[in-house]
Amino acid sequence: MTLLQRSFFSASRNTAIIRSRFQTKSLPLVLHSYSRLASTMAPKLKDPSLFKKDVCYVNGEWVKAHSGKTFEVNDPATGKLIGTCPEFDAQDTKKAIDAAETAFETFRHKTGRERSKLLRKWYDLMVENHDDLTTLITLENGKPLADAKGEVTYAANFFEWFSEEAPRIYGDTIPSSVPGNRVWTIKEPVGVCGLITPWNFPAAMITRKVGPALAVGCTVVCKAPGETPFTALAIAELAHRAGIPPGVVNVITALENTPEVGSTLTTDPVVRKISFTGSTAVGKLLMKQCSGTLKKLSLELGGNAPFIVFDDADVDAAVTGAIASKFRSSGQTCVCANRIYVQRGIYDEFSQKFAEQVKNNFRVGNGFEEGVTHGPLIHHRAIEKVEQHVRDAEKKGAKVVVGGHRLESLGPNFYEPTVITGMTPDMAMASEETFGPVAGLFPFDTEDEVVKLANATQVGLAGYFFSRDIHRCVRVAEHLEVGMVGINTGLISDPASPFGGVKESGFGREGSLYGIGEYQVTKMVTVGGMGQPLQK
Repeated sequence: MTLLQRSFFSASRNTAIIRSRFQTKSLPLVLHSYSRLASTMAPKLKDPSLFKKDVCYVNGEWVKAHSGKTFEVNDPATGKLIGTCPEFDAQDTKKAIDAAETAFETFRHKTGRERSKLLRKWYDLMVENHDDLTTLITLENGKPLADAKGEVTYAANFFEWFSEEAPRIYGDTIPSSVPGNRVWTIKEPVGVCGLITPWNFPAAMITRKVGPALAVGCTVVCKAPGETPFTALAIAELAHRAGIPPGVVNVITALENTPEVGSTLTTDPVVRKISFTGSTAVGKLLMKQCSGTLKKLSLELGGNAPFIVFDDADVDAAVTGAIASKFRSSGQTCVCANRIYVQRGIYDEFSQKFAEQVKNNFRVGNGFEEGVTHGPLIHHRAIEKVEQHVRDAEKKGAKVVVGGHRLESLGPNFYEPTVITGMTPDMAMASEETFGPVAGLFPFDTEDEVVKLANATQVGLAGYFFSRDIHRCVRVAEHLEVGMVGINTGLISDPASPFGGVKESGFGREGSLYGIGEYQVTKMVTVGGMGQPLQK
């Protein structure tokens, strides 16, 4: 394994850390409601053939790794074995790339309407199999059924959205500065795309990348996350049923060989585009690896989202928005509020209401249990990251007012939803992404001060604020150094909206009209000798 490969593997494993979940000591029962056991058995799938074990989807067929090696996937809630998946290597990955290259030669020439119908059929099948996809997400990711159901709907909607965009791929007619010339542009598919997706949204991160790629005529090799591969493989089975031609969609898996697979995708000249969602460290490595063949890149990397509450805000609405933004998926999303800044005039009121909501309205446990609002974190490294941030804040003078401990009675990957007051800029949570169910509340005095604090980071994915002053809304939105701003809302994701960041949060956009362009190249055509008078 090369130094770059080891770095890729280490960084990719660490990326998964920075995405966390819950646990207790001897605290009053009033704190939260917890499930006594996290051992609820997962319901059986209505269609068991969607649960693909020991095989990947390459060139329209279900195949094993040529080595015969597999890796284990465990339930984050119970630690029990879910199943095994193929440990693909460079040779296996190359076969998938070759299949995508062959398929591209014909798929690129399908009309937009033909591609639209294929995506629409794939969407319909996701809707029909909504319950089974939900079960798979909860089983391998741990998020509660309600969250998993929401993700399946969100994921399917990307296929619906891009099915409607596929027939509307337009070029431009450009007035030439040279008399007699006629200029126009054609939008063409970039070619074979390598897609590398994370574990925190096992379905949505697949469809958000594959949808626009297929809409414009590209073919793809998708590396599913080693922690949550079964959802991706089920979606691949639905692609097969939808009639997606062989080689157009290839879904492969690996865990220990992730660096080798990643290196193959980034260095093979056949692959013309890489799209990656994950940590900034891995994104930088992939960009370096892609430089040898100058691939087109989309990178959606780490965040450290500020959530600002001004004293002219509707406090109750701000509390609701902050809860939604911070604790969605137990804080394991890249756009979760990581630093909550509250203006001093309303700090005590906001802190009290926020803490009460967390204390009284959450129930931690196995995602399959009725009434559970928050499940486990993805693995022990995620728990360790959360624990480090909480203890660091305590050591430096902050006060844990809700939670703050592991829930070992439920399992090794559970952590209490936690609220910490009295946060200061020198604490780790101010500069590092927690990726877990911990809300740190920072007081501030002025608008200028808080914008400087919000921007004092090398990343810039999302930012949020609550205010009823329209001038302040425009002013602050324009000064936040982020790619996405939520004003008076804690939820900003939508297939119709462009998703992406600035600074070290990456570049490129996913979803929306802008997401289409990430998979296209613009060809200019100039015709000379035109503009002659009519013949008589």
